[in-house]
Amino acid sequence: MFPLNMVLFPGVSVPLTVFEDRYRALIHHLLRIEDPAARLFGSVGIREGYEVGDHGAQSLYRVGCRLQLTDVEAHPDGTFDVIAVGQERIRLDRLDASGLFPVGHVTELPDSQKPVAETVLEQARVAFTAYRAALADLSGDPYSGALPRDPTYLSWTLSALAPLPMPDRQSLLEAESPETRLILVTDLLRSELRAMNVIPSLPATDVARTRWSPN
Repeated sequence: MFPLNMVLFPGVSVPLTVFEDRYRALIHHLLRIEDPAARLFGSVGIREGYEVGDHGAQSLYRVGCRLQLTDVEAHPDGTFDVIAVGQERIRLDRLDASGLFPVGHVTELPDSQKPVAETVLEQARVAFTAYRAALADLSGDPYSGALPRDPTYLSWTLSALAPLPMPDRQSLLEAESPETRLILVTDLLRSELRAMNVIPSLPATDVARTRWSPN
């Protein structure tokens, strides 16, 4: 397990800098696995506390994401720059921190396969298109390319790109279906647009400035 001060989503890649001993040990462990597709680890958001230091995370969210390690750049000082891609949601049932790196006992949390209403899909796309245009006028387009057509991946992509504090992002991750998630993110994007209309110089969200890359 690799707890982080961020919420990660399935289908989204994230760059990580690994420098703490326990997480360097985790990367070494993963690199000893011959099959790259099996280089999997989990991450949950830190509710209270820090990623590093003697005290570390004091409180963790229970719902997180399983990730696949895809790219690794090792540095002479023993640190790594890595890229991982979200695979599926997990629930952390128990965390064992007694070894070289934290080990989580988890349960998979598959999304509901219930069809998503066309009106929900259209409203989500319209809200993001308007937000994208407004943000492009301030600091550039936060997303390149066409949005995914698949409702599940659309819900994850918009969740990753939405300008939200960590608790709201966690609520999107915990949503039980793509339709619920799309309704939530549409409302949040509309709220952001209203705020940008009131304060035209509102700075771009940190999410828009990171290297989020939906697959």
